[in-house]
Amino acid sequence: MPEGQFLGRIKLLDIAEETSSLLYYNKIPFRDLCSPEFLLAQAKSYGLDIQTDIYFFANDSGEWGTLAKVSDSSKIISGIARLRQNSVIKDTLVGTQHVFALDKKNTYLTYGADWVFLYKGDNLPRRMYHVMYSKKNDISKNWKKFEREKEFKKEKTVVYINHPKVNEKGIDAILVAHDSDSSSVQVKTYIRSKKNLKISPKKEGLSFISNLQRDNTVHLHLNINDLRSSPEDPYYQLMEKLGRRISFPVNSFLNAWEGDLSYHQGGFINVKEKVITSQLDEDFNVTETVTLQDKKVPAFALLLSINTNIQNLLNQLFSKGILRKENDNQLRFLFSPPLKIQQTKNFIYFYSSDVVPPTTLSSFNGGILKYEGNRFGFQIDSMNARETFGSVRIPVGYFLYKRRIF
Repeated sequence: MPEGQFLGRIKLLDIAEETSSLLYYNKIPFRDLCSPEFLLAQAKSYGLDIQTDIYFFANDSGEWGTLAKVSDSSKIISGIARLRQNSVIKDTLVGTQHVFALDKKNTYLTYGADWVFLYKGDNLPRRMYHVMYSKKNDISKNWKKFEREKEFKKEKTVVYINHPKVNEKGIDAILVAHDSDSSSVQVKTYIRSKKNLKISPKKEGLSFISNLQRDNTVHLHLNINDLRSSPEDPYYQLMEKLGRRISFPVNSFLNAWEGDLSYHQGGFINVKEKVITSQLDEDFNVTETVTLQDKKVPAFALLLSINTNIQNLLNQLFSKGILRKENDNQLRFLFSPPLKIQQTKNFIYFYSSDVVPPTTLSSFNGGILKYEGNRFGFQIDSMNARETFGSVRIPVGYFLYKRRIF
């Protein structure tokens, strides 16, 4: 199999079995066509062996290829004839190899006695000859590295990310796999660094009590002492990259932050607002009356564990316009609602409610982010000296409706 920036394998029948409940629960019109029994019957009728792993490679240029095993090459042509009923397929020769050019631009299909190769890109001869003339155990360097990986060995789909930009950041390997149920797809990730990581999970830290009704929530409890002095660390560089968008002072933030962050935003809360009215009595004397009225404001709260460097951070946030005063007792973060601020020796709170939201001790690292009307969950499952296991939960509706799959 040719090399690429992304390498992977697929257990097609296992995926079909796992996703059957998802398709039936969501009443997908083509669900019967994706059942393991139907796929296996169709594959056998066209000479394909989908009971073995299917391999693929891809590059960020848009080039990709897929290699599957063939059980009976004499039946492949009947499958191509079936495709011709709905697609324009042209026959051509590359050297002496028969190739079928599909109606999609630069997409080709060719096969041998025990393999079939589907390819999209501008390097067909090179990629095809690599497949045709490979010998037994003739495996390229990165495919060997992928096969040696111990994580996700039994997963149904695994992607090994071998991108140069990943390697430049000091990351040795990234693997991605997935699980699914009737409501969501869980994307699981494994990241291994070339050097020891400069962060690790805390046993616990202060956090707002979770409210699942909020649109966005983030909770982090990390040991970051070593990260402060390690600008070459991939997580430090990621923070700097994200911070550049708003000129966020990452270095000052890390010097003032003690690793606990809790944030929630979304929905509305009731607050008491002072209303001052002036009235004239019969002698035309002005009297002022102060009343409290309920007012709905957007819910927003941010908690940070801090040290004595917090004032320097606040000064920089004000100077860059990231934080600004709203009135005598309120301020704003960029486009946040007006916020109150409360600071203790070890924590600082920003909140739109009348009082600081309730807190608790927690060890959870993760949260929920809302995007295009869908709520995506994410979390750090575990970390050790060089490895990080994490996951992202994607709602099914994002694929089926927002992506217009059907």
